[in-house]
Amino acid sequence: MVLKQTFFLNYVLAFLLLGFFSGPDVYADLYKKVDRYGNTFYTDKPDSTGYRLIIRTPKKGSIEYKNFEANRHKHAPVIRKQARKYRVDPALVMAVVHTESAYDRKAVSKAGAVGLMQLMPKTAQRFGVTDRRNAEQNINGGTRYLRYLLELYKFDIRLALAAYNAGEGAVLKYGNKVPPYAETQAYVKTVISRYQDYMKTSASL
Repeated sequence: MVLKQTFFLNYVLAFLLLGFFSGPDVYADLYKKVDRYGNTFYTDKPDSTGYRLIIRTPKKGSIEYKNFEANRHKHAPVIRKQARKYRVDPALVMAVVHTESAYDRKAVSKAGAVGLMQLMPKTAQRFGVTDRRNAEQNINGGTRYLRYLLELYKFDIRLALAAYNAGEGAVLKYGNKVPPYAETQAYVKTVISRYQDYMKTSASL
């Protein structure tokens, strides 16, 4: 399915996009493309060049999914350790890592975000991360940043996640509300859905 976005349809498109992530048994990648006229398109099945992956979910039964499961168990102790250190629910950190990188410590975005929690260079520097590919450093910096955002927005998880995805400036621009960007709306919904799942299962990891 391909969806076209305009500024005025951001909210409507967000709800349509969120259909890709309506439950724990739904697995779909989400791709985005901006054409030369400034039109933005989203799809879970890109059939032409120019699309970039913005939300990644391994498919059950694939080799990638098996690697995902192995990495998830591998990094869970570090996530719990850093979550305790900064007093953040480990299930929330796991949901962010899942959505940002699918537990791939080598993940790199087109924007230059790196590692498990997809830290940008300035964010890494701000929170003392010298090697973004180092799993423990990356999780430390990302969890510390998440704690900062939770405090900044009075523990409103939706706003903290929106800022993690789109930046603090974007949240401020829209009056301390989740920005009406389809990508950010989908991100917040996805992380919260996964957070709810991890609250039920994180103790077993």
